[in-house]
Amino acid sequence: MEEQNRKENKTPIVLDKRNLKDEIEAANIKEDATLDKELEVIEEATYKEMSPTGLIFRRFFRSKLSIVGLIMIVFLFIFSFLGPVIYNKWGEETVDRSEITEIIRNEYSYIDEDGNQIDVVEEVEFVSNINDYAAPSKEHLLGTDDKGMDVFVRLMYGGRISLTIGFIVVILETLIGIILGGISGYFGGWVDQLIMRIVDIFNCIPTLPILLIASAVIDANFNAEMGTQITSDQRIYILMVIITIFSWSGVARLVRGQILSLREQEFITATEVMGLPTWRKIFVHLIPNVMPQLIVSMTLGLGSVILYESTLSYLGLGVQVPKAAWGTMIATAKTREVLQYHLNVWLPAGIMIVIAVLGFNFVGDGLRDAMDPKAKK
Repeated sequence: MEEQNRKENKTPIVLDKRNLKDEIEAANIKEDATLDKELEVIEEATYKEMSPTGLIFRRFFRSKLSIVGLIMIVFLFIFSFLGPVIYNKWGEETVDRSEITEIIRNEYSYIDEDGNQIDVVEEVEFVSNINDYAAPSKEHLLGTDDKGMDVFVRLMYGGRISLTIGFIVVILETLIGIILGGISGYFGGWVDQLIMRIVDIFNCIPTLPILLIASAVIDANFNAEMGTQITSDQRIYILMVIITIFSWSGVARLVRGQILSLREQEFITATEVMGLPTWRKIFVHLIPNVMPQLIVSMTLGLGSVILYESTLSYLGLGVQVPKAAWGTMIATAKTREVLQYHLNVWLPAGIMIVIAVLGFNFVGDGLRDAMDPKAKK
């Protein structure tokens, strides 16, 4: 009887699947949060052990655009400086003088005396000793231009000139900016006022129009005084000087601003107590602390300089034929025929300019973010 009562009073255990699922998810979330916290602790300990340089590299390579920009720049250097050594079938100024025979077909109509329309087809054989506007082939990978010179080879040599001009100009403008910005920021007073007003004047000048005017004036005066044409090498030197003159002001303002914030630091006070000369305080103790910002500025400036050089060369005021430059290669597309039917002559140069400018801008942005002390680790 008692056993029967127990069976009747026994209630079945019902599992609430919904509650059980919620409990499992909560446990998993708690476990994940614990693991995340442990990983954060490990990462923080790793960052503390890393050097500032290692931390910058870690931040830089974390950005996909920075890696893409670095790949672009490496490609440009290999293509421009190693390319002509590997692919040396044609020279920079070598003209393909293969004899080319073309049949020119001329069709026209006229009305005779009886009022009948006469259709005439004439074929004229034209022989040329310059293989101009050749289509891409094994002989010429990207064809030839209007002078019969290999487009692929000139593309490589043009990159060499553009990158060389870019680096030399950026180094020169940085040196000028460091000297004037360092003196202005350290001494202050009337020296600072004088240099900054000069900087303001240069900042107010529209760079590209002034570059065009200056290039044209120097070209005309040189020809008038010397009685000869400027050589290609002289044009390159003049081009570098002109771009440098109108590009240093931004660097000077950057250096001056950084030194104004650093000159009151304790390590500068220590150098004054030690009696170090002024030049040593500026160029040995202050300028090295500005180098991260200068590296970013130089990288971003390279793209702008390459763009200026290409623009001046395109307008005939920079590097000129027979020297190769991306700007002069684009300048061959001045007629509708070349623009529409000979894309291989000018389009590759435009693509290379885009790659160069984007590559240096991507790397510059990546370095700026990597060197930012407030950036996420």
